[in-house]
Amino acid sequence: MAEKKTTKEDKKEEEVVEEVIEDKDFDKNEVIEFKGKYIKAVGRRKTSVAQVRLYEKGKGAIVVNGVKANQYFPGDAMSTLTQPLKALSQLRDFNFSVIVRGGGKKGQAEAVRLGISRTLLAYDEDNKESLKLNGYLTRDPRRKERKKPGLKKARKRPQWSKR
Repeated sequence: MAEKKTTKEDKKEEEVVEEVIEDKDFDKNEVIEFKGKYIKAVGRRKTSVAQVRLYEKGKGAIVVNGVKANQYFPGDAMSTLTQPLKALSQLRDFNFSVIVRGGGKKGQAEAVRLGISRTLLAYDEDNKESLKLNGYLTRDPRRKERKKPGLKKARKRPQWSKR
């Protein structure tokens, strides 16, 4: 019967875990209301379509399909959304309400980024230069290539046999 010895590091880790859990509970309880006038735009990428609404005088909240963006897009995808806002130094100036459908998480995140960029352009035409320079106003036209008859995929051919 071995007893586990607790060290100072273990106690610190437990405290950090408790703080993180408390922060998550706080984020879930917080309610964000979207009222007033808004500017809307559509962003697309592959098969994803994002309908974005920009509300002025916000706190920097981004809600995607009724869920906070950092919960809907975990990891690197969240930084993709905020790129246009960082380029304009307006991270905390607006609230965004987003409805996104189709595709995967990466395609959806890039569709939302295009939608956010377009709403920022509609809000202020002076933003066009910096958004265009970073490539946030360009829709990425790449899509999945269609399958051709006689082939297994778009370009993959059946194995060739001599006889």
